[in-house]
Amino acid sequence: MKKAPLHKITIVIKNKYFIAFILFVVWIAFFDEHSFVAHKENIGQLKYLKEQQEYYEGKIAADQQKLQELNAGKEELEKYAREQFYMSKPNEDLFIISEE
Repeated sequence: MKKAPLHKITIVIKNKYFIAFILFVVWIAFFDEHSFVAHKENIGQLKYLKEQQEYYEGKIAADQQKLQELNAGKEELEKYAREQFYMSKPNEDLFIISEE
C-alpha cells in the first residue's frame, strides 16, 4: 500500500509537462529580466530616487526663495553680493575674518 503514493509521485515527476512547468517557473523566478531579484533591485533603486527627488525639491524651493529675495530690490542684491562673493565698493576696504 505504501508504494502507491510514491509511485504516483514518481509518475508526476517524470511527466515532461511537469518538468517543463518547473523549468519555466525557475527561469521566470530567477533568470528572466523581470525576475524576483531584479524586482527587488528596482524597488531599492526607486526608493533611492524618491529620496533624491525630495532632496532636490527642497533645494529648488530654497533656491526659488533666494531668487525672490534677490529680485526684491537693489539692496538685497548688493547684500548678497557682499556676503557671498566678498564684493566691495570702490573706496572701501574689505577684511575677511575666518575662524579656524
